[in-house]
Amino acid sequence: MSRTESFDREQLLACGHGEMFGPGNAQLPVPNMLMMDRMTHISDGGGPYGKGEIIAELDITPDLWFFGCHFPGDPVMPGCLGLDAFWQIVGFYLAWIGNPGHGRALGVGEVKFSGQVLPNAKKVTYKVGMKRVISRKLVLGIADGTMDVDGREIYTAKDLRVGLFTSTEGF
Repeated sequence: MSRTESFDREQLLACGHGEMFGPGNAQLPVPNMLMMDRMTHISDGGGPYGKGEIIAELDITPDLWFFGCHFPGDPVMPGCLGLDAFWQIVGFYLAWIGNPGHGRALGVGEVKFSGQVLPNAKKVTYKVGMKRVISRKLVLGIADGTMDVDGREIYTAKDLRVGLFTSTEGF
């Protein structure tokens, strides 16, 4: 089966509105919480562990919502938004390979920040390598990710965990 291997903003927004994977299945957030403008590459092979890789990008402009409130006079993208982008990407991947359910972040093993995203930056690039994918009654993805700003790596995350759940009651 041939699957789309890249997605533009309109397609990601359609996913956010539940139009990509069908009712009851994974959705991306919509703006302002959608943390990518495009997914330039997604595959179910390759990456550092041979189990799939995803590359996505976010265009940075000084008028992005978070710069106005985090922090006045010292604007910087919150680190938690980069972390959320990783979880968004892993959840999308699990649905893209055909798993049902709503995505939920389940944790991360380790996160390191070694830089920042300022309003004068141009582009953030997320690179996610799937380490383990369970597609049974339990649907779980475990991945590592890096985040670059204008070609410089500034975040690393290990053991990002996302699950897909057909029911989130009692979660």
